[in-house]
Amino acid sequence: MKITTLFEKDKTVFSFEVFPPKKDSPIESVYEKLEDICALKPDFISVTYGAGGSGAHSRTVDIASKIKRDFHVESVAHLTCVNSTRDMIDRTLDDFRANGIENILALRGDYVDGVEPQHDFRYASELCAYIKSKGDFDVSGACYPEVHVEAADEVEDIRNLKTKVDAGAHHLISQLFFDNALFYRFLERAKIAGINVPIEAGIMPVTNKKQIERMVSLCGASLPSKFAKIMQKYENKPDALRDAGIAYAVEQIVDLIANGVDGIHLYTMNNPYVAEKITRAVENLL
Repeated sequence: MKITTLFEKDKTVFSFEVFPPKKDSPIESVYEKLEDICALKPDFISVTYGAGGSGAHSRTVDIASKIKRDFHVESVAHLTCVNSTRDMIDRTLDDFRANGIENILALRGDYVDGVEPQHDFRYASELCAYIKSKGDFDVSGACYPEVHVEAADEVEDIRNLKTKVDAGAHHLISQLFFDNALFYRFLERAKIAGINVPIEAGIMPVTNKKQIERMVSLCGASLPSKFAKIMQKYENKPDALRDAGIAYAVEQIVDLIANGVDGIHLYTMNNPYVAEKITRAVENLL
């Protein structure tokens, strides 16, 4: 099933993200958690791209195909291009096709220290266009409510996003954010620019202070004072921080749904407990 059809219904799409285990861990280590997460029946689950080295995509393929085949939830496979040649992308697309994966989240990917980037694809928009030329895949893209860290300003960022949509991204998933007002302003900029595809709000519950700080440093998300106080108060109380983070995420989601967003994409961090608590809190609103 092409996930863009989900947005044709009169409902808020509710989806999850999961990631493969580290390359030195058996892939089976994620399956039990995955079964519990899939049992919550999100509209779809995206699987991040395996990091590091030749054949790293195989775990993404295995997990995305298992989600769809064994757990009967539609899947979206992430695909990055900064370290890939056209031949490598072609082989990955063949693997997706052979495993029944119809939906791809096309990303440039991060530059990795010590890894020489390839030069066939400079931007995610180029990957979007290439995927569209290679088969009947449904292509999604990423967007940045607080502006991509490499963009000069909001104008350049939205112009680049419009290029990505015009290249074939039928649906967008936002980077994490903690202030809904910033997301609403981003939606206004996108609308003015003529970006009319569904845009899902990316929500990451706080479960670990250091982890969140690392993510924020990478993507440039700002921390509202209310959010910062939660981390400061409970940083040495893991269970309390987890539960406060869940409550903050639920509050964000309730407000987003009330304001008619196209969808919510929950970064589960492979944590069934967090995914279930949030799902049960908002499922009657979807």
